[in-house]
Parts: sequence; structure tokens; C-alpha cells
Amino acid sequence: MIKTSLDPEKLECMANKLKALGHPVRISIIDLLEKNEKLTVTAIQAHLKIEQAATSNHLRILKDQQIVKSVRDGKNKYYSLKLLQLADIVSCVEKCAD
Repeated sequence: MIKTSLDPEKLECMANKLKALGHPVRISIIDLLEKNEKLTVTAIQAHLKIEQAATSNHLRILKDQQIVKSVRDGKNKYYSLKLLQLADIVSCVEKCAD
């Protein structure tokens, strides 16, 4: 049997983050946030041309996995990448998709 140096809890955490990345809309959100630093739900929704409820749901999934974070400023809530390294994963996978 081949052993890994990663403990089961860390493996589970890693798998959950990769699952959160496993949707085209969420990958697009990460790409947008990498290029724009911080955006509102409305700005993300307008750029991706999807409903606000769907945008909020995808952001919730990313936030639950601590991939994005949000900060309230008055009436607006701004989302930004919390784990900048995941943008590198998206770029790497993009290169493999060619």
C-alpha cells in the first residue's frame, strides 16, 4: 500500500476546496476577483450574465470553503479572494485545457 504524508483531515479539506472550484461559474468568479480585486454581487452577476440568486449561491459555496471573503461597506458587500493561491490553480488548469 502507498502511503501519503497528508493526514485525512487535510485531505478532506483539500478535496472540499477542489470540489468548490469544480463549477464553471465559480471558476469564472475566481478569475474575475483575481483581475478586479473586489466586486459586489451585482457586478459579478452583471459580468457573468446570471441571476443574482445563482451568483449569491456560488459565492456562498466559495465563502464556506474560505476561498473568498466579504466586507460590508454601507449597503454594499464586496467580495475578494481570500486564498490567492487558488487563482494559480485555475491558471494551471486553464493551461491544461488547451
